[in-house]
Formats: sequence, structure tokens, C-alpha cells
Amino acid sequence: MAPLARLRTVAPPSAVVAGLIAVTVGVTSSAALVFTAARAAGADAREISSWMLALGVGLAVTCFGLSLRFRAPVVTAWSTPGAALLATSLSGVSMGKAVGAFAFSGLLILLSGVTGWFARVMDRIPVPLASALLAGVLLQFGTGLFAEMDGSFAVAFPVFALYLLARRLVPRYAVLIALGAGVAASVLTGGWHLEKVQLSLAQPVFTAPAFDWKVLVSVGVPLFVVTMASQNLPGVAVLRASGYDVPVSPLLTWTGAAQTVLAPFGAFGLNLAAITAAICTGDEAHPDRRRRYLAAVWAGVFYLCVGLLGATVASLLTAMPHALVLSIAGVGLLATIEASLSTALSDPTAREAAVVTFLATASGVTLLGIGSAFWGLLAGVLTSLIATAGRRRKRVTAPVPAQTRTEADVPEAPNAPEVTPGTPPRTSV
Repeated sequence: MAPLARLRTVAPPSAVVAGLIAVTVGVTSSAALVFTAARAAGADAREISSWMLALGVGLAVTCFGLSLRFRAPVVTAWSTPGAALLATSLSGVSMGKAVGAFAFSGLLILLSGVTGWFARVMDRIPVPLASALLAGVLLQFGTGLFAEMDGSFAVAFPVFALYLLARRLVPRYAVLIALGAGVAASVLTGGWHLEKVQLSLAQPVFTAPAFDWKVLVSVGVPLFVVTMASQNLPGVAVLRASGYDVPVSPLLTWTGAAQTVLAPFGAFGLNLAAITAAICTGDEAHPDRRRRYLAAVWAGVFYLCVGLLGATVASLLTAMPHALVLSIAGVGLLATIEASLSTALSDPTAREAAVVTFLATASGVTLLGIGSAFWGLLAGVLTSLIATAGRRRKRVTAPVPAQTRTEADVPEAPNAPEVTPGTPPRTSV
């Protein structure tokens, strides 16, 4: 095989771009929370850099290994709601105790994977509800594309216009062309601030974990619950809604194990991705769904770069126009949102529950520190159970319709003579 053909096999442009966009969206949307959480625990510049290195290495290893093992686009991410939780709960907690809580949360995720209880729960969730959950999670990114046109029309509109044009002419490279248009437009409008970018490599900083039961209960357990409900739950739903029946337990086992091992270096939460995974599971990533796992593999490559250049990435994210990130995420997820809504509404018997799931998830409500993905799915399941019970009750109490009398239902005349087969019937004179 020629070198160029081999390169296209392992690095198709659409898959590489999908992986790049997934990492860009994932990092830009929550890197600030990671830095805030690290500072809340009293981390200095070297320790913050170590956090990014540990997270990047953990995501790279899990994206590589799980995607190649199952030949599916298994994208992992750090826990964004987990980072938000830590930013408010680590104040006054020493770094050692914080690391102990990270390791404890990782052990709980590992235990969930080994026992298989989470997989049994996911197997009972109908596909329309999972698709509605995915559509609700992605809605803010779809609307974000058009919301950005209000204040950043010069960047957002060229991205959208070039995407539509490319979908007609070269659909395989539509997102790549839209990305190029967005970069060019943001450069021409002076949106980049490259003077803030500083090149530096991250170095690991080991912190011995200290286990304080109060911190484990107040930080470790909530971090586990938030990660499972707000990250792993929609993450599995993304894979199921996209047609990838990957076993759940091994995914949780390996992400939990990676988090536990890397916790002393700052890996506070490694889990299945939802929004960024959807970028790698759609048609834009690769026309052949069996080859879309390459997008997740390339996401792992870019996550490794993020980890190695932790401090540099932070400065680059500060320099990048926010409108460019939201616009590219919006066009990259259009096809996935369309497919999710189509699947969610395809079954008339589950349509009401799917709509409830979609609306509750899209609302963004947060209760008890748990995001709307969990509450949306819970609302949809309750709606489905009540609707199903109502239909069953109606079937049970409905009167049995009168059957049409057939010849077989007509009773024989009394004292009718028995006719022996093969003999002509007797007639009366």
C-alpha cells in the first residue's frame, strides 16, 4: 500500500477533524473550571499543570484503548460537573485529602463496572428515551450557533454558510471547510489574541493521597454520583443512540481504574463523554460507521497533546475566540441532533415520554448538584411507566366485544342423528 493511501486509511481527514473539534469543544468549555477547582485546593502553577497532564494522559489512554478494543468511537472526557462541584467544595481541603477523594471516586466507578449494576440499569432504558436525552444535551450547542450570530455575525455566519455549501458539494469535508472559514473570519476580525500564548511543557507532580472520611463523604461520594448521573449516563446514551452496542461494564472499569491510578497526579474525574462523543459518532466523522472509531482515536492523540502542553493549552484557549468554538460545535452536531430527534419520535407509543425527556434535559435544571441529563431521563422513565400502566389498565378493563356468530357457534339441534363418515345423510320424507 502506498504511503499516501496508508495515511488516508489511519488518518482520514473527516475523522481527524472530528477528533480535533471534539477535544477543542471539550477543553474550551470546561478548562477554566479545572483551573478553578485546582486553585480551590491550593494548587500552584506546577500542580495545575500536573492536573492537565494527568487528565490528558488518562483521556488519551482510554480513548485509544477502548476505541481500538471495541472498534467503536468511545470518547472519554474529564467530568465537567465534577470540576464545578470541586470548585465549590474543595475550599479549605488540603491537596492530599482532595487526591484521596479523587481516588475514592475512581474506586467507586471501578466497582460499578466490575459488578455490572450500571449496565443492567442502562439495558432497561428504551432507545427513544436515550435519543431524546442526547438531543436535549446537544440542543444548547445547536442553538449556540445561531445565538452567536447576534454578537459575532462576521464569524458565525461564514461558518454556517460555508457548511451548507460544502454539504451540497463535498459533504465529507463540510465541517473541515466550515472550520477553515471560521478561523479565517476570526483572524480577519481580530478575534485572536496570540500574544497571550506561552509555550511550556507540563511535568507530573505526585501528591500522596490522604483519606479523611469527612472529605470522602462530602467530596468523594458527590463526585462519584455527579460523574455517573451527569456524564456516564448520557455518555452511554450517545453510544446506544448512535447504534453502538458497546458493553458498558468494561468502559466503566477502565475509566475508573485510570482515574484511581492517576488521581495522585490530579486526575479528579475520567468518564465517558457525551457532547464530544456525539461529534465522533455522526456521519461527519466518517461515512462508514465502522470506521468512526478513528475519530475517537485521534481525539486521544489531541488529548495527549493537551496534557503535555497543559499551560500552553490554557493560554491558547484564552486567545481563541469563543464564537469560533461555539459555531464549529454547532455545525458539527447538526446531523447528530437531526438523527437523535428522528429516532426519539419514531415510536408513537414512546413519543410522549421522549418529548418529556428532551424538554427536561434541554432545560438545564440542576437539583442536588446533579445535572439535567439525569433528571430528564428520570422524568421520561416516569412518564413512560405511567403511560404504559394506563394502557395496560385500559386493555384489562375494556369490555370484550361480542363475537360474530359463525357456523361453528350454532348449537346442534337436539336429537340430531349422528352422521357416520362415508355414508350419505338420511333425509326425511
